[in-house]
Amino acid sequence: MSINLAKNVNLRTLLEPASYYLQRPLRLLRAYDRVSLRGDLTAAVTVAVIMLPQSIAFALIAELPPQFGLYTAIIGAIFAALWGSSNQLLTGPTNALSLLVVGSLSGLATPGSEEFIIAAGLMAVMVGLFQLAMGLARLGLLVNFVSHSVIVGFATGAGILIGLKQIGPLLRLSFPSDNLFDAVRGVMTTLSQTHPATAVLGIGTIVFVALLRRVNPRLPGGLLSMVVASIVVYLLALDKNGVGVIGQLPRSLPPFTSLPLFDLDLIAKISSGALAVGAIGLVQTTAISRSMATQTGQRLDSNQEFVGQGLANIVAGFFSGYACAASFSITAVNFKAGARSPFAAVFTGLFVLAAMLLLAPLAAYLPRAALAAVLIVTAYGLIDRAEIIRIWRGARGDAVIMVATLVGTLFLSIEFAVLVGILLSFALYIMRTSTPRVHAVVPDASFNHFVHWPGRPQCPQLGVIDILGDLYFGAVNHVEDMILAHAEKNPEQRFLIIRMNHVNQCDFSGIHMLESVVRTYRDRGGDLFLVRVNHPIRSLMSTTGFDAYLGLDHLPNEDEIISHVFQRILDPAVCIYECPVRVFKECQNLPKRLDLVHLPHMRDSSEINVMSMTSQKLWQLLHTRHEEPSPLVVDVREPREYRRGHVPEAELIPLPKLLAADVKLPNNRQIVLVCRGGRRSRRAAVALQQIGCMNVAVLEGGMLAWEAAGLLEAIE
Repeated sequence: MSINLAKNVNLRTLLEPASYYLQRPLRLLRAYDRVSLRGDLTAAVTVAVIMLPQSIAFALIAELPPQFGLYTAIIGAIFAALWGSSNQLLTGPTNALSLLVVGSLSGLATPGSEEFIIAAGLMAVMVGLFQLAMGLARLGLLVNFVSHSVIVGFATGAGILIGLKQIGPLLRLSFPSDNLFDAVRGVMTTLSQTHPATAVLGIGTIVFVALLRRVNPRLPGGLLSMVVASIVVYLLALDKNGVGVIGQLPRSLPPFTSLPLFDLDLIAKISSGALAVGAIGLVQTTAISRSMATQTGQRLDSNQEFVGQGLANIVAGFFSGYACAASFSITAVNFKAGARSPFAAVFTGLFVLAAMLLLAPLAAYLPRAALAAVLIVTAYGLIDRAEIIRIWRGARGDAVIMVATLVGTLFLSIEFAVLVGILLSFALYIMRTSTPRVHAVVPDASFNHFVHWPGRPQCPQLGVIDILGDLYFGAVNHVEDMILAHAEKNPEQRFLIIRMNHVNQCDFSGIHMLESVVRTYRDRGGDLFLVRVNHPIRSLMSTTGFDAYLGLDHLPNEDEIISHVFQRILDPAVCIYECPVRVFKECQNLPKRLDLVHLPHMRDSSEINVMSMTSQKLWQLLHTRHEEPSPLVVDVREPREYRRGHVPEAELIPLPKLLAADVKLPNNRQIVLVCRGGRRSRRAAVALQQIGCMNVAVLEGGMLAWEAAGLLEAIE
């Protein structure tokens, strides 16, 4: 029964998001404000006027019948709006996807043939299923990992290729144009075969559109130029003199197309192209919707947008359309024209449908050269020179992705170029996240913050390191190498504090890496402390047993860690007699005895034989009666250390005083020197031996060993 209950819960967990996303039209209808109706209708009329000729032109780029562009515009606008997220986004055929479709399918079937048309419809369905699955699985965030440079590089290459491809119909030339080399060679070898009337009409249309833009950029230049060109063809009967025309369009609703959904061989051949089209469509749609949202303040749902794009492509594929996505130019017009809700896009689709049914016969005089001219102008607009310069001057990784995608688009198969660009985006992300910055930090001048201050001296005993990135399996080797390099560069720095306030994620590989670093520092006689560890990582440390291995007291509050380490762990002898810098706030009031230049250095003193005595042996000598007098215990620490605890009957003679003053030590008693860890007492012993006092020993391990043996006598 419990198993069945668990299955029901899991099934409900999976179905709830799908049900929510698919009920989007109902929520839109309930929330629709009639105040928005006027603005939505005005925007729809404006957009439909521009979208009508563009849709025909984009279908010709994909080398599909012109009505396929209209069908795609109608279905894409309506379904993407009803199931999408953005209020202003408008979906339909686009330059980039049209070029991707023909580039992906031209090797499978002759462009324009029945097999080609069916393959384009099947690709649209595959694209839609991919996008729908992404949305229902709530994987909308994945599109964030595709660099903007991929879009810029592909759009630039697409603009160049579209422009070159349209030279043929602009001048009524015929040549292969699968890539840049073929297109350039084709233009050069067939230029002498230019049809004069077609060339005049095509070039004249380009000039006409350019003049309209200069006079008033808001005028629908594409539509007006096609109307004028059609009138010229009709009046001069140019269609009977060799000027190619579109021909009459069918006056019908988008017809249903039977697709070979179970032709696995065809599906396999289309799959790579469908993946490229789907990915570019999602990235392009997300970028446009976010651009609109920054101006409107609308909160977007990327997963809902993916669902809308997926359904639009699926329906378009079944109803004589091809792959579609959001269009920036049309969306911008929709926004500027006053669109208030997604119903503006729905109305646009309906207006395009009405125009197609009413005006279809007029396409009989629409010259192919005029459409080519409009596409050349549009293709020129795809090349965003300002954005190219910004990326080129920016990060090198983004520039490499842009250039690679551009070169691939121009010289390789288009779908391969897009996938390469996407893979490079992921590679760049992985490279950046797998090599997070790991650097030593020191307190700033006010001792309020830790900062990376290259060139500033560090504490010789204690290092502080910042990790600026996550500790996941791809980054741990780099982080560990950087920490070990720091340890090798600072061999006397036996203690380390790692600040983890910039570490948001940690996996089991990160735990293993931290365990390795802890062992490294403990093997060299030091220790490791972690501060600013967030709650999820603390939970992982607890469940994996790492916190027990490290010690809960080694995960302290950052505000207290320096004082704790300074007071209880660091060797004051190094601070007082060796360290020339005052790195931490706690160092500021510490006495500095650097004037004792004759004080032997630890590395020098290690070459001189000095007797040592264990804590147990000294305890026995102090508490057992002998004929000989008991040893004289001399504590060479500072008074504040002495007051915290010392060996019974120990005489306090700080090291500077022992060396600088005329202190008389008895010759008939053994002298046992005591300090915190043995460092200062060893120096004192070496100095005393140098003046002839040879009956000297040091307490092995100092007061740390004495306290560990349970022999400490605290003085209140």
